[in-house]
Amino acid sequence: MNLRQLRQFVTLAETGNFHRAAEQLHMAQPPLSVSIRKLEEELGCPLFERTTAGVLLTPAGEAMLADARITLLHAERCRHAVQDVRSGEGGLVKLGIIGSATYAMLPELIPSLRARYPKLELELSEATSSEILEGLLTRRFDAGLLRYPVLDPSGFEILPLDRDDFVLAVSENSPLAQRDAIALSEAAGEPFILYPTDKVPGLAALAMMRCQLSGFVPRVAQEAMQVHTIMSLVASGLGVGLVASVSRLMMPRGIKCLTLTDNPPGFHVGIALARLPGGNNRAVERFTEHVLRVARASAQGIPNPDSPV
Repeated sequence: MNLRQLRQFVTLAETGNFHRAAEQLHMAQPPLSVSIRKLEEELGCPLFERTTAGVLLTPAGEAMLADARITLLHAERCRHAVQDVRSGEGGLVKLGIIGSATYAMLPELIPSLRARYPKLELELSEATSSEILEGLLTRRFDAGLLRYPVLDPSGFEILPLDRDDFVLAVSENSPLAQRDAIALSEAAGEPFILYPTDKVPGLAALAMMRCQLSGFVPRVAQEAMQVHTIMSLVASGLGVGLVASVSRLMMPRGIKCLTLTDNPPGFHVGIALARLPGGNNRAVERFTEHVLRVARASAQGIPNPDSPV
């Protein structure tokens, strides 16, 4: 039994006539009769009762018809699924994301991605930037949204999506909270809550570099890997923290973020799309094109061109 025979069986059952079924199947009637007879011989019982007016389904044929239609439907879905993946209109993209990508970037990307490519699926996994790069190498991820700049980008394709700056998170009970902006050098005497170098080496290096560019090496009171943990420790009065300004969107109670007035020229932090070069996954290509299109629109201050109405 094969799909061709099932399609012939269903067509004959629906038309009730060998001649009309053969016309719909674009074949001659004798080969159709032979094919149906072979199918009946394989199953060990007749599927049709032949009459002078045409054919009628036997009880065995009635029992087979519904499942035959379902089988053909699933076969057609399989064909469409493969075509969608081949064209990039469908398929699965396994995406690693840093936590701060969920503050603004993903809420902007996902609705418009679904509107433009409704058959494209995302499998999201939160991870650190270093875990995302490792996951790309092991094929755990197809792409990743990570903190930029990357310390060692060799072997990866890194596509910057946005540009951000560090801000200084302080407790609302701190005297510094009376201000809206500050030179980071003025906070040199404060205890800092920074990122652990063994867990998030890229972000830890960027924060340390930012302090050194303002003329001091920070006194590290605590280490925390996640931005919301740093914020909680800052709110508890354990120190100050350097976080990307996008973190203001998810700022907890008891925190104030101060703009830094002594940003060195050209020093920025942001989010980039990372992937391995030379891939042939069309779904990843479609996703990348969409992300870059949305990022360009955002940088130009124009509405997302793919946002659902």
